[in-house]
Amino acid sequence: MRVCVIGAGLSGLAAARALTSRGVGFVCLEKSAGVGGIWRRPQAGERGPGYLSLHLNSTKHLTGYADRPMPDSYPVYPGHRDIAAYLRDYADWADVMDHIELETTVESVRRAADGSWTVESRDAGGTRTTRSFTHVVVASGHNTEPFMPVPPPGADHFEGTILHAYDYRDGSDFAGRRVVVVGLGASAVDIAADLSRHADRTVLSVRRGLHILPKQLFGIPLDEVAEASWWTAMNLEEQREFIEKALHTARGRLSDYGLPDPDHPVFASAVTISDEILSRIRHGGVVPRPGIASLDGDRVVFTDGTVEQADVIVYCTGYRMAFPFLPDGCPVGPQGAVELYQRVFAPDHPGLSFIGLVRPHGSITRIVEAQSRWVARVGAGETVLPAPEVMHKEIAGHLSGIAGQYGDREGASIQVDVGPYLEELRAM
Repeated sequence: MRVCVIGAGLSGLAAARALTSRGVGFVCLEKSAGVGGIWRRPQAGERGPGYLSLHLNSTKHLTGYADRPMPDSYPVYPGHRDIAAYLRDYADWADVMDHIELETTVESVRRAADGSWTVESRDAGGTRTTRSFTHVVVASGHNTEPFMPVPPPGADHFEGTILHAYDYRDGSDFAGRRVVVVGLGASAVDIAADLSRHADRTVLSVRRGLHILPKQLFGIPLDEVAEASWWTAMNLEEQREFIEKALHTARGRLSDYGLPDPDHPVFASAVTISDEILSRIRHGGVVPRPGIASLDGDRVVFTDGTVEQADVIVYCTGYRMAFPFLPDGCPVGPQGAVELYQRVFAPDHPGLSFIGLVRPHGSITRIVEAQSRWVARVGAGETVLPAPEVMHKEIAGHLSGIAGQYGDREGASIQVDVGPYLEELRAM
């Protein structure tokens, strides 16, 4: 029984550990020069969705693996250097490094006529290898291709530099420059706060309001709240009422900071977690503006008619999921939503599974560990998946519930609530 794991970041290492524990033979293919995923890239100088100011938004207690917690010496919210070192240490401790082939890019994953999976890969020297596996586990993440919106009028003649967060590394690279950051997601608020300590002027352009949550409420880290029994005992409306009252008490309305108030209730869209951005706005380090209407030379014109001179525009507008090595239509279905049984198994592609292709309100580590244990049991022949029609029925139910909560199947199809989802995985 041979399994191919694609990716050696947080999710891939969890899968490797689970397979090792079950005695399942596997190889893990990682395109980078080391393990650790996005956490090793900033220090290594590699392009990707990571930057030098990157820190955890979840606590070390719940982000570390259950069988080897992060060191006591780490802060509650460690930075990328600590996380990268921890993941390297974990790979050594779990005795999985001999299974990992670094600087190996997966080119193609295809199912053969006999039901096995043919994986074609290319190493750093350009040598191509074709191997056959019974199972393939995709653990390469979903922040794959930078998404750039349609450029505003005048973009072709903008005198400054336009880039995506994918190419951002450190605020000191922009010392003395005038920078406009576009977006209000996690990378946007992190990068704006980082820039505000180096740039001559930092402007945050926000088209649509999002709920901004601090890392802790009433002294309790948010990821611990997400798994607390008193929280999971509430229904969605009770959770929303609790959070919105707490936020109003703690920081008032976002419009008080010059940001647009959200046009939707909390948990009806992705939330942004930040302890810094509102403080940086209040202290004048970051200047909020609405969406960009047009560009004119070195001038950025916003939808409210205000104008800022800018040397750089950084688009923090997210990423597209892309798995170019996989068969067409997997894992994204015809309507644009991810269609996986319990967010893990591809019902129409036996032997193909995914680890970490979720977006939780809370830490992802307990989720990828539970997913990995389930995948390892399936790989070891200890448990059998239901028939495809049963899996499709579960997927349809999940997407229907997502549409009811978020009003958007496509963008929210990987969203999960940590506590309830973990209970479902433990029952598998």
